[in-house]
Amino acid sequence: MEPNSPDTIAIVDYGAGNLTSVKNAFAALGVETVVTRDPAVVTAAARVVFPGVGAALSAMESLRSLGLEDAVKSAAASGRPFLGICLGMQILFEHSEEDGGVDTLGILPGRVRRFPKVPGVKVPQIGWNSVAPGNEFYYFVHSYYAEKTADTALVAEYAGVEFSAMVRRGKLWACQFHPEKSGRVGLKLLSDWLSI
Repeated sequence: MEPNSPDTIAIVDYGAGNLTSVKNAFAALGVETVVTRDPAVVTAAARVVFPGVGAALSAMESLRSLGLEDAVKSAAASGRPFLGICLGMQILFEHSEEDGGVDTLGILPGRVRRFPKVPGVKVPQIGWNSVAPGNEFYYFVHSYYAEKTADTALVAEYAGVEFSAMVRRGKLWACQFHPEKSGRVGLKLLSDWLSI
């Protein structure tokens, strides 16, 4: 697939993504993707995947230094299918408590908070957790969570907190869990996103 072809699925590489696993998950569905740091490719892509593993502050700094912030905002607001994953979901919101407090992209209303300290509960949450509705299990790795909002589509519970496991606003989907690491149900979610 040529990076600027009209059917490009762009995976945004801003130094905070689990890029190989995401690309391989789409490949398992028979779908070719382009990993890119080029704002022009992101802006022109038919679909955009915004993954992330790491910390909010360094991710925001990287987006800005690479000139990708405006391209990501434009893609998310364009009405084209857009998928945020893990940190790539969290920084779509307005603010994160991580790194002492970080103003994030502000594409979705809401805040990202750290899980509270609960005796016997380890933070970060690492492993499988069920989501509702549906009671499917997905793979999570995170210390911070997005509060529930009007855009919340799936919820999960950890450390006594019910949080947004997935949000949807039109063709913008974003999940706290890792569909690319969630086996059959994760591939089904990616397939559903590809069908919109």
